[in-house]
Order: sequence, then structure tokens, then C-alpha cells
Amino acid sequence: MASSSSYNFPCAACKFLRRKCIPDCIFAPYFPPEEPQKFANVHKIFGASNVTKLLNELLPYQREDAVNSLSYEAEARVRDPVYGCVGAISFLQRQVQRLQKELDAANADLVRYACNHVIPSSSTAVTVAPPAHRQRAATPIEFSGGGFYGQTPPPVDFLLPWSEISSGNINEGEGNM
Repeated sequence: MASSSSYNFPCAACKFLRRKCIPDCIFAPYFPPEEPQKFANVHKIFGASNVTKLLNELLPYQREDAVNSLSYEAEARVRDPVYGCVGAISFLQRQVQRLQKELDAANADLVRYACNHVIPSSSTAVTVAPPAHRQRAATPIEFSGGGFYGQTPPPVDFLLPWSEISSGNINEGEGNM
């Protein structure tokens, strides 16, 4: 980034601090004159001398990320002086947890729906069962890997209807009635 002092305009930091912006100003590449509020927030929360020390200790390629982090935290602290960006993170984590619960409930409903369509509910319906020699050889529904975000869905102990249909092993006359 080119220094704003080459155009005889002080950077936002030097303008805020009411000092002359020198050609090798450490703030100039990161606090352009068009964004005065960015430095004002950083100065209010961290102080100009602390930011100067931090930037001088960092390698030049690390400074832009550091300034972005400082300005984000400073803006969050201005909005929420108690929690800062931790408040925003906590809010987002609660939202993720709520949405995860909704997703788990939807998945449970889907499993219940699939169960209701596999096992007919009327008393005159024919029970479909695999042959005795293949009693558990068909593909059961398995939730390996811990489910979504480490949560395990309720255990499901039925056979997928399409695993028997695709192999041609449905015998409608067999089974318990």
C-alpha cells in the first residue's frame, strides 16, 4: 500500500493525533485518511502507543492482519463494552446450537416418517420380512461417525426398504401376521 503522506494528506492516525505524517509513518498503510473512525476506535480501546509498539514488533507482512484484528475487536468493544467480540461469538454459537437442535429434530422426524412407511399400520397389511437365512444380512440404517457435530441420533433398528427391493428378496407371503 502506498503511504498517504505522498499526497500531503495525513493518515487517519496522524490526523486524529494532530501530528505531522512522516513518509515512513507506521500507521499510514493501515489507516487511510478515508477511514478516520477505524483509527478512532482502535485508539479509544488500545491506545496509540500500544498499537505503535505492537506494529513495530511484528514483521511487515503480519501488520495488516494485526490491524484488521485490532480494528475488529475495537469496533466490537465500542458496540458492546462488556463482551466485545466474545459477545458476538457467543451469540453465533447459541444460534448454531439452536439450529443443530432443529436439524436433529428434523432428522428424527425423517427417520420416524421412514419407519412409518416401512411398517404398514393397518391390521390387514402384509408384513414384509427377509428370508430366514438372511435375517440381518440386509443393510440396516447405520449412523457412523457420531452424527452431525458429534451428536448421535436415536438408534434405528429396521431394514431399509430399498435394500431388499433392489436385491429382489421381498416375499410378500412370508412373515408374521
